[in-house]
Amino acid sequence: MKRRDEKLAVSLKDIAPEIKNIERRMFLRQGLSLGALTMLTGCDLGSGFSVQKVLDNMSKWNDGVQSTLFSSTTLAPTYPESAITKPFPFNAFYAESKAPVVDGATYSLKLSGKIADRKPWTVADLRALPQESQITRHICVEGWSAIGQWSGVPFHIFLDRIGADKDAKYVGFKCADNYYSSIDMPTARHPQTILALDYAGEQLPVKYGYPMKLRVPTKLGFKNPKHIVEIFVTNDYPGGYWEDEGYNWFSGS
Repeated sequence: MKRRDEKLAVSLKDIAPEIKNIERRMFLRQGLSLGALTMLTGCDLGSGFSVQKVLDNMSKWNDGVQSTLFSSTTLAPTYPESAITKPFPFNAFYAESKAPVVDGATYSLKLSGKIADRKPWTVADLRALPQESQITRHICVEGWSAIGQWSGVPFHIFLDRIGADKDAKYVGFKCADNYYSSIDMPTARHPQTILALDYAGEQLPVKYGYPMKLRVPTKLGFKNPKHIVEIFVTNDYPGGYWEDEGYNWFSGS
């Protein structure tokens, strides 16, 4: 993830839960004694002890707690148009000039996994579904945030249309820039989670994820994949680009 030097103004009230989550992860990685870690995770200090294993177990425990506390009726804050950050910052693990250019005319969204109707979807197909718009805050794990306006298909409507298994644990995403991520099914069906096709009333620009990005205002920014080319539903933990590097998987409210 590319670090930005520019400091963007944020509301501490809005992002306090996310800050606390980041602080918890820093505490786990830097502040806990080995004794405390072993008591919390049930690991012993005998042969084969691994600090990384303990941290992984703590991360899974943290995911479980956050998942249990998650509520589909708790909404992320929304804002007036006057609050939109201009320009909205580009953010990825590569430079803006390296963003993939996807041909919308030939674009075909692949579906796989626990889905009844796996026929591919075009951009026109997606635009034919009901659309919603939201002005919400993107919060980056690196400590900055920005407010933007995204419009697109409520993800729960799309999942119902394709016959996704509602009892499955995970929804995963593969992207044209080789990024990949996944979210839990309750978050996928949250009323504010959308498949964004537009930004600020215009077709989604390449730098923001054309032809489609997932917008999940209840999670940190790296859980919002761009340039999506495949969606799959599974009960097998799919991980993610940054999650596989140690980032907390749930990373949300």
